[in-house]
Amino acid sequence: MDEATLALPLQGVIDIDAESERLKREIDKVGSEIAQLTAKLANEKFVSRAPEHVVEEQRERKSEAEATAAKLAQA
Repeated sequence: MDEATLALPLQGVIDIDAESERLKREIDKVGSEIAQLTAKLANEKFVSRAPEHVVEEQRERKSEAEATAAKLAQA
């Protein structure tokens, strides 16, 4: 899937400080999710006892969260 990023002048249209705060909260939330998933995947008991599809799902969620964090950081 191709992606494009557009830049629009938004000064005066949105509150830059409020948007910055919102992005910071989102980054913190995603960072917390990444930390939880990393801890779960580092837990040998979880990895050895959970069905493979569950472990793979957690790995995918972590990858998606990391991609989201990167996009939010760029914003």
